[in-house]
Amino acid sequence: MARQIAMVLDLNKCIGCHACTAACKSLWTDEPGQEYMLWNNVETKPGMGYPRNWQTNGGGWKDGELQLKEIPAPEEFGNVIALNHEEVYFEGSDKRLKSEEEMLWGPNWEEDSSSGEYPNNYHFYLPRLCNHCTNPACLAACPVRAIYKREEDGIVLVDQDKCQGFRECNKACPYDKVYFNMVSGTSQKCIFCFPRVEQGVAPACARQCPGRLRFVGFLDDIGKPIDLLVNKWKVALPLHEEYGTEPNVFYVPPMLPPTFDEEGDIAQDSRVPLDYLQYLFGAQVDEALNTMQREMEKKQNGEESELMDLLIAKEWKSLFSIPDVKVY
Repeated sequence: MARQIAMVLDLNKCIGCHACTAACKSLWTDEPGQEYMLWNNVETKPGMGYPRNWQTNGGGWKDGELQLKEIPAPEEFGNVIALNHEEVYFEGSDKRLKSEEEMLWGPNWEEDSSSGEYPNNYHFYLPRLCNHCTNPACLAACPVRAIYKREEDGIVLVDQDKCQGFRECNKACPYDKVYFNMVSGTSQKCIFCFPRVEQGVAPACARQCPGRLRFVGFLDDIGKPIDLLVNKWKVALPLHEEYGTEPNVFYVPPMLPPTFDEEGDIAQDSRVPLDYLQYLFGAQVDEALNTMQREMEKKQNGEESELMDLLIAKEWKSLFSIPDVKVY
């Protein structure tokens, strides 16, 4: 029976530091043609994200039929502009850019931009990576079967020797997490750090996270963190499940501080509108939030709470449950 590795990200602990993005970028996407690629990125929500407006681009599945969309234009990812590091740091220049080109968009363009009105404005951070889906649209769309899903761990990969650059995978992924390298002429994407996973080591984005918000393990490891958060407590939810790809990256939804009424007193309304959280994580987000609120109150009252102890993750090793992966 094929196994499936998964990741759970607790959005209540993400501080938007981008350590995950830096770890991924420095490890995997430093070659020609990969300048614009962020296999892992952190978006401020609500916001248009990276690439811009990816949530409304299409792709995925609908009624069992594969949906293909228009490939995002390069400017939707943001233009890459060379910086004058040497002149600024060592020669006293105040000219930061090597060209006169104006930067009009970038992956963190909307960072820390809140929605709503003071004092009830809000935003939160949403890290994104390839979901290594159970029903990957990218795999189904590839005409030369260059994309495959590993039996031993469910990681979805692009065979760089087979890929012929048809870019159908780019059209099919609703999360826009498959990128095209114009230099190599092939599609490339997050590989879930499979060389690390094979050695029982967590992916770089998870291992380098100072907030301890990423759990990594197999969905069928009963009693382990992934199983408890996804299957038992049901507080870890997929992003845009309606796309039909059955993603294996899950999110614990954010619980921001309470709102204030016109008198300045604490109100009971959710700071992040529930309809927006439902748009991201589906109708089940209501019950997930209720569960977390109930367990938080138990902990505050001095009672035991398996869920809160799990999410607090006082020992970082508790985040990762990756037994030896056998590769044949």
